[in-house]
Amino acid sequence: MRKLLTAQTSIAPLVVFRALFGFIMAVSVLRFVLNGWIYELYVRPTYFFTYYGFDWVVPPGEAGLYVLFGLMGLAALGIMLGWHYRIASVLFFLTFTYVELIDKTNYLNHYYFVSIISFLLIWVPANRAFSLDVRRHPGLRADTVPAWTVNIFKFQLGLVYVFAGLAKLNPDWLLDAMPLRLWLPAHAHLPLVGGLLAEPLTAYLFSWAGAVYDLTIVFFLLWRRTRLPAYLAVLAFHLTTALLFQIGMFPYIMILSTLIFFPASFHEALLDRLRVLWSRIARRPAAVPRAAVSALPVPFRFSRRASAALAVLLTLHVVVQVLVPLRSVLYPGHLFWTEEGYRFSWRVMLMEKAGYATFRVRDPATGRQWEVANWEYLTPNQEKMMATQPDMILQFAHFLEDTYRQQGLEDVEITVEAYVTLNGRRSRLMIDPSVDLTAVERGLRHKTWVLPFAEEQDRWISRR
Repeated sequence: MRKLLTAQTSIAPLVVFRALFGFIMAVSVLRFVLNGWIYELYVRPTYFFTYYGFDWVVPPGEAGLYVLFGLMGLAALGIMLGWHYRIASVLFFLTFTYVELIDKTNYLNHYYFVSIISFLLIWVPANRAFSLDVRRHPGLRADTVPAWTVNIFKFQLGLVYVFAGLAKLNPDWLLDAMPLRLWLPAHAHLPLVGGLLAEPLTAYLFSWAGAVYDLTIVFFLLWRRTRLPAYLAVLAFHLTTALLFQIGMFPYIMILSTLIFFPASFHEALLDRLRVLWSRIARRPAAVPRAAVSALPVPFRFSRRASAALAVLLTLHVVVQVLVPLRSVLYPGHLFWTEEGYRFSWRVMLMEKAGYATFRVRDPATGRQWEVANWEYLTPNQEKMMATQPDMILQFAHFLEDTYRQQGLEDVEITVEAYVTLNGRRSRLMIDPSVDLTAVERGLRHKTWVLPFAEEQDRWISRR
């Protein structure tokens, strides 16, 4: 345990991880701004699907949003350069996570991953070498850090891969090659490989290869003899997904982050080359060589009591990270249908879900009934995402209730007819159309008003 936690190890892997993470985050923020997504996702909408318990997270207005993203970008640069690192890491975590919590319409697994990584960076001394902080305060410089500061990021990356692999062990993915059998033919126009992508066999090969890759890659990265071919597999896998699917910066985040599995000598050589390059550009002597650095004081030598406290905190983090993705087992029913426990569980690209939701309102006082024009309140993307996710359907129904109450209509009844198709199956009712959603409370309890999935639903209908 000491070897994994408090034993001293080279700071180089942590420094490279910090710099690469800050770089890819700075690029991501710039990309977000240049593509106009701040306006499209956070200014244009008039309503936002907040996360349960985080209704207080609201966009700070158009000007405030641009300031927020500006601070986020500066914080990412601060992390990359190790400039006012502690402030930068805290600021990036807070700004990024705040934006992430504004609207779950925009939820992506890698946004959650970025929040976790940025939170962990707050607590590690990643600015103790190759940073502007060290240039300003040479006394900060150190050659080694406690092993946990590197291993915690290996654990987090490994967790993503393993849970993503376990999630692929389902009949749709392995036996029906879904949803890849729907997605890959859309790229049949590509030169050379287009014809192959249209073949069903290719979808099966991709499905099985993806499951094997996710379940094994972290172990191959940990083993010295297989590390290099494993990293080549990382490059091939993520570059292929980047080419075929619109999943943003996630492939590049994983490609750069996975370098932390390489030995300290690899990162030290990389930093030495960057020092030489910088000295040539700046026309000044290279920084203090590692031999001299090792004579400097080493930070974070833990006492026995501090080591015990550290072990408890890290254990708590590990337990939370393991249990959160597993919470779906507490809910009955088909996970992809109900999506109870689906978010924050590293289930990546496992389903193709589409549908529409028609909301019907009845005023008991007059008996008048009408259908809601969803597009009057939601953007096209919000409407698309809401129509297939029960918690968002319920949330929108409550929003409609509040809207009509402000118009002087008290105690309206709102039902929904939501037809959804999952992984190529025929469209089916997802929500019990007889349930008044205004009488249903939001929460984490099992949603009994969501109809059973597929053949289970047939039995439910026959009992009606």
